[in-house]
Amino acid sequence: AFAADVAKVTPASAAQLVAEGKAVLVDIREPAEWAEAGVAAPAVLLPKSDFDGDKKQWKDFLAKVGDKQIILYCRSGRRAETVGQALAAEGKPVANAGGMKDWIAAGLPTREAKP
Repeated sequence: AFAADVAKVTPASAAQLVAEGKAVLVDIREPAEWAEAGVAAPAVLLPKSDFDGDKKQWKDFLAKVGDKQIILYCRSGRRAETVGQALAAEGKPVANAGGMKDWIAAGLPTREAKP
């Protein structure tokens, strides 16, 4: 199987798609990173470790998300690319919004994620 290219979207586009109800933004970093740096305000928090493991949290999410686009981000965009390729291979509409720093640089709202 070849790795599907995952579409890139800007944080601003991601925020707009989420606001319009067409997409769901997912932060796939780990809980310690969420606590340390905060998260994008509209993000669903689903760690990559869960995706790579038994997908307990991911299964519920994927069952509920319907046909909305899944927009992923992490710290730099690299993990988002990996998870995005796996989701694309399952036929999910997916995009990569890069890293948390891109979201912050775009001046988009964040929130605290305390454990």
